[in-house]
Order: sequence, then C-alpha cells, then structure tokens
Amino acid sequence: MAASVGPVLARSERAESASYDWQHVRVGGGGFTPGIIFSPIEKGLAYLRSDMGGAYRWDAKAERWVQLLDGVSEGSFMGIESVAADPVDAGTVYLAAGMHKGGAAAIFRSRDYGANWARSDVPFAMGGNEDGRGLGERLAIDPSDNQRLFFGSRHQGLWQSEDAGANWRKVDAFPLEGLGIPEGRRATHGGLSFVVFDPAVKGRVFVGNADPEGAHLYRSEDGGQTWQAVAGGPGRGLLAVKAVVGSDHVLTVTLCDAIGPNGITRGAVWRFDPARESWQDVTPQKGLNAPVGGYMGVAVSAQDPATLAVSTVDRGNPVDTVWLSHDAGAHWEALWTRSVRDVSATPFLDFGAKANFGHWIAGLAIDPYDAGHAAYVTGATVYATDELDADGTMHWQPWTKGVEQTAIITMVSPTGGAHLISGFGDIGGFRHDDFAVSPATQHVNPFLSNTNTLDYAGDAPQILVRSGNTHARTVPDTSLAWSQDGGTNWMPLYVPEGERHADGSPLPEETGNAAITVSADGSTFLVETDEPQYSRDHGASWDAVEGLPSRVRVTSDKRDARRFYAIDFANNRIVRSYDGGAHFMEAGGHGLPGDLSPAYSANREAPAPILADPNRAGNLWLQLGGDLWHSPDFGENWDRTGGDLDVERYGLGKGASDADVPALYALGTKQGVRAIWRSLDGGANWQRINDDKHQWGLRIRMVTGDPRLFGRVYIATDGRGIVYGDPKSGAGERK
Repeated sequence: MAASVGPVLARSERAESASYDWQHVRVGGGGFTPGIIFSPIEKGLAYLRSDMGGAYRWDAKAERWVQLLDGVSEGSFMGIESVAADPVDAGTVYLAAGMHKGGAAAIFRSRDYGANWARSDVPFAMGGNEDGRGLGERLAIDPSDNQRLFFGSRHQGLWQSEDAGANWRKVDAFPLEGLGIPEGRRATHGGLSFVVFDPAVKGRVFVGNADPEGAHLYRSEDGGQTWQAVAGGPGRGLLAVKAVVGSDHVLTVTLCDAIGPNGITRGAVWRFDPARESWQDVTPQKGLNAPVGGYMGVAVSAQDPATLAVSTVDRGNPVDTVWLSHDAGAHWEALWTRSVRDVSATPFLDFGAKANFGHWIAGLAIDPYDAGHAAYVTGATVYATDELDADGTMHWQPWTKGVEQTAIITMVSPTGGAHLISGFGDIGGFRHDDFAVSPATQHVNPFLSNTNTLDYAGDAPQILVRSGNTHARTVPDTSLAWSQDGGTNWMPLYVPEGERHADGSPLPEETGNAAITVSADGSTFLVETDEPQYSRDHGASWDAVEGLPSRVRVTSDKRDARRFYAIDFANNRIVRSYDGGAHFMEAGGHGLPGDLSPAYSANREAPAPILADPNRAGNLWLQLGGDLWHSPDFGENWDRTGGDLDVERYGLGKGASDADVPALYALGTKQGVRAIWRSLDGGANWQRINDDKHQWGLRIRMVTGDPRLFGRVYIATDGRGIVYGDPKSGAGERK
C-alpha cells in the first residue's frame, strides 16, 4: 500500500506549535554507512546509506551531503537496507528502509532527488541495522523498464514490483524461497545479497545468495521470468556478498565466509563471464598464508572494465585496505601502502594516533564520470580520493560534510563554560566550543568508547565528571574521570576495589555501570558502586555513603552543594542528603503516587528520572512513566504537572523572563502527535517545537535545554548526532 512519508503528521494541526530553527552540532561522519553508489546517468550525483541514520544525497553544487529522511517519524525507517538510483530518470531514487526484522519496513520512492517521498509498506522484513548490512545492493531497477524493480530479501526470497515500487509480489519462479524469519532477538540471515542488472543486455539480471544453502549466483536472461543457478565457480563455505558488472558484461563477485560486519575470517574474489559461461578466481591474496579476513566492497571503472577495485573486511593484520587492478584482476596493488588520510576537518578520527586505512570497508565505488574519483566506507566514516588513476602517494579525505551519523548517550549544558558537553556511543564524546567545527579531540585520559553519565557542578561549572565503558566490557584502568577546566582536559578517578561478586560478574566500576555525580560546588563526587561512595578531595580518598541503595541514578542540586536526591526503589520512597552526600534519608514525597517503580531503569544509559533546576535550589522534576511531577521544596511536596503530554524524555532550560520555573522540553505524545514539545509554565501547556521536516525518525535518547540561553534546546538522537534548536525570530517567550 502506498502512502506519503508521514501521514500521522497531519494531526499536528490540533496542537499549538512554536517555530524553531534547527541545526546540527558538527562532528562529521562518525558511524557505519554500509553502502555508497553513484548515479550512472548524472554527473556529480551520489547516494549514501547508513545503518541507523537514514540516507544522504551528494549535492555537488553545495558540496555537501543532504539528509533525505529527517522528515520520517518512524524510527525503523532510519535503517537503510538498500538504495537504488534510477538508470533512466536521474531524479528518481529508491530506498529500502527497515532497521530490524521485527520493525516496520517500506520502499520509499522519490521523483525529485529525495526532496519528497512516496512510501509503500512491504510484506517482507528488512535488517538495515542487523548483521549483513554491508551486503548489497539488494534493490535494483531494470534499465530496460524502469518501472520494474527487484528486491532480494533476507528471509523471504526474491520480490518484484512492476509499478515503480508501489506494489510488490514474490517471484515464485525464483529457486530460493528464503529461510524464513529466524527466532532470537539478534538472529538474522544474509539471504539474497544483491541484485545486479547488465544495462547493456536487455533482460539479464544476477542475484547473489548469502545463505549457506543453494548456489552462489543465480541468473535470468528474460527479465526474471525464468532463473538458473550459475554452476561452477567458488567452492562451498563462501557466501556471495556483493557484485558489480562492467561494460564488458563480466560480473565481479566478492565472497566471505560470514555476512559481517564482524566474524569474517576468509574470502575471495571471482569473476563470471556469461559469454564463456566461465568463472575465474582473481582473489588478491589466497592460499594458506593469506591474512585472516574477507572481501566485500567491489567496484569497476565505467571507462575501463579492466580496472577493478575490491576492499578487504575484518582484516586486522596488517590492515584492511582497498586493492586495485588495471588488468581485470591478474595483478593487484594494496592501496594502503601508498595512501595517506587527511582527517584535519574531523580530527577525532585519529583517535589519539595516526588514522589507519579503515575497518568494515563494506562499500566501495568509482565515479562513472571520473575514473580518479573513488570512495569507500568504514565503520567510522566515508573517505574519498581524486587520485585513484594517478601514480605516487594517494590522498584520501573524509567525505562527510553534512553527514552526522552518530548515537548520543548523554549530554549536559552547564551553567558556565562551553554550552554543550556530550557523551557519545563508540567515540566517547566532546566539549563543543564551536558548533560549526568538529572538535579537536574526544574525551581522553581515560578514553572510554561509550560515555554513559555526565554531570557538572552548578555553581562551579568548570568541574565535570563522567563514567563510561568500552565495547569489551572492560575499561583501560578506570571507568571514571573528572575535569577542572570545563571538559577540555580530564583526569582519571579511582575508587577502592569493591568486594568481588560471588558469581564472578564484574564490578560496576569495571563496566561503566557506576554512575557519578558532582555537588553544586564541585567539592563532592558521589559514585554508585555496589556500596556507593563519596569523595571530598577529588578522588584522593573515599568514604561510604549511608542510606543510599546502589545504581539508582543520584541527582545533585545545582545550587545547594549540601543536597543530593534519589529514589530508593526498594523502599518506594524519595531520599535526599543534607550533608553533601554522606547520608541519605527519606524526603517527604508528599503528593506522589504510591508506586515509584515506573521511574526505574536498569539501563546505565538511561537519563536520571529526577532533574534539578539549574538556576534554583530545591526546584525538582520527576518523570514517572509518562507523567511529570514537580517539587518546589527539595522533594518535600510534589504536584503532578505535564498536562496531557505523555512524556518519554524531558529536560530543563532557561525559563521565560517572568517565570519562576525553568523551560521544559520533552519528547512526548499529545493528541496523537509524537513530537518535541516545550512548556514555559511548568508543564500546564505545551507547544510543539519541531516540524514535519525535522523529526530524525524520533530516535531520541535525551532532550535538554540551555540554562543560559532562553529557548535553546539540545536533542541527542540515536543515529543523527546532536541537533539544536532556537526559536525563530518572533517566536519569543509566547506561552
């Protein structure tokens, strides 16, 4: 069934709105973009797909990537399984969108380069953020009839549309029906890994198979009416993952022993010549002495079909690379040996050392209009060169202007210093002094790949603390750190080793599970180890906290250094400290419902349920499920606020000039509209502040305001980086 991109958005007219301008805090690239393609018929046109941050089009005139799906409100559609550029009409492009096998899946079609979309929900599952997301492209357009499309699904065989993607039916004649949707949260299949047409031979189409059963390759010479397995070629144990056909009609196929992006240990590159019905093994490195890893990315020059490029994947020794051949694979050159990468525009990519060539190099493309222009993707960003056809040192640079493909876990806007300090997944996080410039470095000393908690001292905002973890669930030395210069430099914090767990599981401070909080004056650090501890001397010594359960996400008052707040879930009560965190005792909690458990989360990345007004002592806010509660007196008495907004995430910012409450910002649902909202009267009334073009899949991890700038809001997305908004001129302090 065909639909517009966001039919639910028409209901937003029922809720009052305020106009906002939206921009991104620049980091540059940052995440896995598994596929990149060039238009075969328009110079300077390219598309990039990401696994959780939508899709992009290269705007050659503006010299930047343009995000194509910020207008969708369904988070699943931000995981792109495949992209296809029309070989007849340059303005037409298709996206196969669906993040996980249990989520919504659709084919999007645009006739105007992605400015507007029609959406067709489909009956087959996708996995744009599952294992195997580097395979493809699964979606292909018949160059002899551009209303006909094929899609190779992961679980349910081959599908066809004869009306430009509006309706789909399964191709019953195709030999493989698919293995069906697997059980298990992370279980998936490679399925039909690519669909490739030969544009010069009407009716010829190839389909690859990345499941263990069946042939590597299937072929049709009559536009898909009949199919045959292509005999011969690679041996068993390898899966066909990607392919490209050259102007000589020869198909080059890369193969791996797993679907990736991790876990690949060997691979191969083979070429199939339909005229001779023959295969040729052109693997750059083969045999028992070949390095561990496989081959995935593959490209051919439009000017010379003998010029091939393939990429390795999961080859850590010596390094993943791109291999280049000018004689159809008879001889290869590893480009990393004469390549340099200039990451000065996005210096965090050095990760404190010289940037290597890359990893997870799943996507690779050569510009059909410029044999020197080529690009490859990595797990961190996209790189391009204009020297693929030149001798000597080959220079690569991040091709990321306009791309923000990161997941933000936490952030703070302090009462002084930089207006934003962030905590990212995979790349740690940053101090953001200039939102238009990629920060010079991540948080280091220690570097923790995921920053789980951040806090600042309200009256001494140059003092910050953080906790975090690495992918291996162990940390280099310590998971805790503090800064005395607003997050520019960090120093490690150490807590005394706790009693080892009887079951052998690691201690919370060893995994990033121990949240850290700082008092308003910066003198006290409180860490939620198994037995919570506090320090009055910046970590030189520690004492046990009395009356506080562990891992309940403590909140510090931002204006009164003596006071901390938390929920004692075991005893279903609000607790607070009057002596700088040494002791906690029950607060009044009058007016609150009898059950406080809706505020509990075992997720170390979840925001704290209690927030303290950055500009007023004792002014507290609490989220219980979708409800919001307010206490003006240090947690003694509470009133339900929030009106008719069902709150998912919320944050506080500078209030209106005549208000005694902060501005409230929230991700929530009102009158059937899920959106970003603002309240200037303590939650009694809400205005929608995002619009239909700025939704980012509504994959939002955190929302917070700025305590110094009225109207400024920061949004931590899961896949589209940090977005910040300011009221448009004239929006002002209207309530």
